[in-house]
Amino acid sequence: MKKIINSNQAPKPIGPYSQAIENNDIVFLSGQLGIDPETGNLVEGGIVEETKQAFKNISNILREGGYTLDSAIKVTCLLDNMDDFQAMNEIYKTQFTNNFPARTAFEVSRLPLNAKIEIEVIAVRRC
Repeated sequence: MKKIINSNQAPKPIGPYSQAIENNDIVFLSGQLGIDPETGNLVEGGIVEETKQAFKNISNILREGGYTLDSAIKVTCLLDNMDDFQAMNEIYKTQFTNNFPARTAFEVSRLPLNAKIEIEVIAVRRC
């Protein structure tokens, strides 16, 4: 059964989509930017701070649905500049306590709000 997951601790969607959808113990998160949920603006500080904030937003949405980052099985990272890959990786590797999920990372020409990074996650409920 499809269930919408929304967290007040993450930014409201900037378009016509849900923060996350759960179906049969699998949750699909919409891409998260480094938006501060209190201000609705991208955090300052470039790729490092945007990556940290995106993961905070992801964690809060996952928590709302009863998941954690360690529930993630697939992560997609969209970067506006592949030169930021290493800096993103430094933050990324600190976000998981168990094995890392499968991941894809690639450069795109532009992201909403001129963000440096957008991260989407697929997670499963652990038995």
